[in-house]
Amino acid sequence: MSAKTESRKKDHVEIVLKENVQYSKTTLLEHWEFMHNAIPECDFEKIDSSVKFLGKSVLAPIIIEAMTGGYKDAAQINKQLAAAAEKHKIAFALGSQRAMLESADLKKTYDVRDVAPSIPLVGNVGAFQLKKYPIEKILSLVSLVELDALAVHFNPLQEVLQPEGDKDWFGVFPALSKLCEKSPVPIIAKETGAGFSQDVALKLKQAGVAMLDVAGSGGTSWSKVEYFRKGNIAGFEEWGIPTVESIIQCRGVLPLIASGGIRSGIDAAKCIALGATLSGAAYPFLVALNKKSLDKEIALWKQQFKVCCFLTGSSNIEELKKAKLVYR
Repeated sequence: MSAKTESRKKDHVEIVLKENVQYSKTTLLEHWEFMHNAIPECDFEKIDSSVKFLGKSVLAPIIIEAMTGGYKDAAQINKQLAAAAEKHKIAFALGSQRAMLESADLKKTYDVRDVAPSIPLVGNVGAFQLKKYPIEKILSLVSLVELDALAVHFNPLQEVLQPEGDKDWFGVFPALSKLCEKSPVPIIAKETGAGFSQDVALKLKQAGVAMLDVAGSGGTSWSKVEYFRKGNIAGFEEWGIPTVESIIQCRGVLPLIASGGIRSGIDAAKCIALGATLSGAAYPFLVALNKKSLDKEIALWKQQFKVCCFLTGSSNIEELKKAKLVYR
């Protein structure tokens, strides 16, 4: 693995924890509120918030989103996050596995199946890497760390602002189509904070993608992160489609994971009611891990989510999907 890649991955985690790199604009979730149901007609203790994801049962439609991998401290971060996800029976996603493509020795920074044997595990590779490496090498990531799905992340905003970024994206789409055709596991298309539009969602469906992770704006701004790293091109700190707008544009095209500025179990519940299948986040769980309160944070999200079900009279996820939201 190149020293530049390792340094960049370490920089990303440290900057997110130490600097204010959150969007100033919001996800727009604050404008949507559940219609309170004063006669819930359900038993809180019997509410079933479980769902099937990638053929496996999870106790809540929540995923700890992709964060890191490929440098010394990443192994411990991923192990701790994955172990917590296993304990709470929610899904977990690995950070970009580009480092594994560059050096097989770095498999250990992503290998979490020993601590997370039963939960859905999503891998991660950059869209640009699809045209750089043979499809067989990309798909080797699936078996090497026992993935249930592979997310292909789309980060043109971040790449174009990096001095060392990959800027020639011509050929990415046909490479994605070939990957979808040959992959033994579902391919998830994932943005990284700037959101998907409906037009792009339809194109990704055409390529054979099974699911979208919208990752809209309103959470961590990767353009701000890159500006802190290199002080490169400024002016794009607020670029992107807000998470709610991206959900609304893409729902009905493919199943959705809602991410990008999701900061509580209440936010997660709203996303399900807006049309998502799962909801996830990275930043709040990374912060909680740093503060040694990860277990407490996940438990809080699950409890908040269940209370939202109760206060909308929803005994299960299917009923929550039909819960009334009011725009204010």
